[in-house]
Amino acid sequence: MEGKPTILLVDDDEALLRTLSRAIRLEQLGTPVACQDPREVASWISRQDIGLVLLDLLMPHLPGEAVLRLLKEKRADIPVIILSAVQNLETAVRCVKEGAFDYLTKPCDLSRLSVTIRNALRQYEMSRENQRLMFRLVDPSLQHPECFEEILTVSPAMRNIFRYMEAIAPSPEPVFIFGETGVGKELIARAIHRLSGRTGPFVAVNVAGIDGTTFSDSLFGHVRGAYTGADRIREGLIEQAAGGTLLLDEIGDLGADEQTKLLRLLQEGEYYPLGADRPRKSCCRFLATTNRDLTSLLQSGRFRADLYYRLQTHLVRIPPLRERPEDIPLLAEHFLRQAAERLGKPIPAVPPEWITYLKTYRFPGNVRELRSLMTDAVSRHEKGIISIDMLLPPDREPVAKGLEIGGISSEQANTANLIFGNVLPTLEEAKTALVQEALRRAGNNLGAAARLLQISRRTLSRYMMERRLNSRQESL
Repeated sequence: MEGKPTILLVDDDEALLRTLSRAIRLEQLGTPVACQDPREVASWISRQDIGLVLLDLLMPHLPGEAVLRLLKEKRADIPVIILSAVQNLETAVRCVKEGAFDYLTKPCDLSRLSVTIRNALRQYEMSRENQRLMFRLVDPSLQHPECFEEILTVSPAMRNIFRYMEAIAPSPEPVFIFGETGVGKELIARAIHRLSGRTGPFVAVNVAGIDGTTFSDSLFGHVRGAYTGADRIREGLIEQAAGGTLLLDEIGDLGADEQTKLLRLLQEGEYYPLGADRPRKSCCRFLATTNRDLTSLLQSGRFRADLYYRLQTHLVRIPPLRERPEDIPLLAEHFLRQAAERLGKPIPAVPPEWITYLKTYRFPGNVRELRSLMTDAVSRHEKGIISIDMLLPPDREPVAKGLEIGGISSEQANTANLIFGNVLPTLEEAKTALVQEALRRAGNNLGAAARLLQISRRTLSRYMMERRLNSRQESL
């Protein structure tokens, strides 16, 4: 929702309307507008974007319950808080069943009313956000492709993520970005910031290992004299990111005390600089990233469940590079050119099967590792066609894919070890299955398949010819 929401106050008591309007402005909840005649409610919601209605029940001309039914017929998404002197349980239950967000009785404690209004407005924003999300997921085109220029991809999975990011970008709620090391979590965070249209800066901080006073000082800042040596005011990162986005990188490594401080900040929207006795409002959007398995951290109690659920209003999971092999050629060629330009070398010629070799590697370090491999290869290359050995790490681990022997697939296992059924295959059957799997992984490229099997191409060709001669039924 852009700016402060408009809150429609429907009550025939003019003095109460003034009190409520003053309280709403003081708490900065929204822009109050007063309506003393319930018959004008339909006109209000048709000509103005109303984010919340505070509604009395006992009014002349039209009872409050009739107004509630009208609102739910015309604009079911607008939350309605009943604020009435009628202290009747049956009436309260009936109103809630008809769609009221909450039922409060007069005289109402202003602090409780403030909390109820905040919760209702959050529900309204989430409803609006879901509508935007559904629209963007149905529409396959990107509205702002320029915001993703830093992210090189041809992956359909990544395109789906981009559409989701466009849908959630205007939301003020936190975004939790999951992904293995090196997948580009910060690039995704920067793209969300650009999409949001926020005028403030993008500020990133790695919170791993920051604890105690250092954490509070970094995020919240301090006033002069807060502690020994604090001889000047320090702006915290929250203040530096005002009007923009604050990225908390590797939040899975945050300590217990720091998690508590962060939860309080996200819930209250306020913080105290060290040494200050008055709170300050936070006006930045929070993004968080992690490469940790938060499921195990939650189960072990090392990460607060309430903080996790507060952060994960929006979730972005970036698939590892091995799950989007179609991106490997694009990225590898880009990093080769980039390294050559940076090192002042010509772009090296590469063997035709080099991409096939790259696709057989798991890339535990993902895009970052691929970039390092290409940079290292260009650095070591002198002339001629670049060696395959330069393009892959010597201790590479191949991608674990299914290999069926004896009727059981290794895709059912957690490792790349062979799985045998009740009947063991013969040695020849096992060798044939291994060759077939190597050819499949290598895209029927003999040189690449031979390299996977760690034999010469000539040996592989001879074996294939022999199998064709001995048994056409099992020919490759």
